[in-house]
Amino acid sequence: MEACFSVRHESWIGLRTLLQRAGVALLVVASYLPQSGSAHSLCETCDVQIGIGDTYHFWGTTDGVVLPVTLNWSEGRYEFGLFRFSSRQILYDAHYPTGRLVAHPYWGFSLSRRWRLFDRGPVRAFFGFGIAAKTESDQLSVTRLDFASQLGVRFPMPGNRVVGELTFRHWSNGGIRLPNHGQDFVTLTVRLNTGVFGVDRAEQIAVDFRGTASADTAGGAKLP
Repeated sequence: MEACFSVRHESWIGLRTLLQRAGVALLVVASYLPQSGSAHSLCETCDVQIGIGDTYHFWGTTDGVVLPVTLNWSEGRYEFGLFRFSSRQILYDAHYPTGRLVAHPYWGFSLSRRWRLFDRGPVRAFFGFGIAAKTESDQLSVTRLDFASQLGVRFPMPGNRVVGELTFRHWSNGGIRLPNHGQDFVTLTVRLNTGVFGVDRAEQIAVDFRGTASADTAGGAKLP
């Protein structure tokens, strides 16, 4: 019973520490948000996204469920993400055909700079790099502060009224300390149209397309 209480107490301390760090990160994020004269929007180029994800390793699933919430701003150049890895992760490979427990459920967040790779109409590919932190160390990464990389594509969902992002993500410490298999996961998120945050001009055309776009409106803001 004491062991169970100790584990829960340590987990709560870890979560509290993460939330404190997340609060500091949000203050930093807020300091970079562009000023807006609109009383209806906190940030004209921001969007909040929510979705679901799955963990994997070397293209084999590790059966972990991920619940992501992300905030993009400065026309998609920056991203802050909060992630709940809500289930255990089991690694199956040649050495462990029956499975090996590599991670328990935990909370994590990342702060990344993103760059546009190319645009194809309303579809945009991007690459991102930054830092990630988590409440637990495990076999995937013994450190709790890691590098974060991502490769994804942004696209309009069917019906052209919702924007989605499919993003492959990798967190690791770069081999600074072992073990360091790396946390690999993929997320599918969609934008929340709450009215609190704005939508950049380019995506207003891509998402709410009703005909032909003029040349002056088709070249809206993009990732650099």
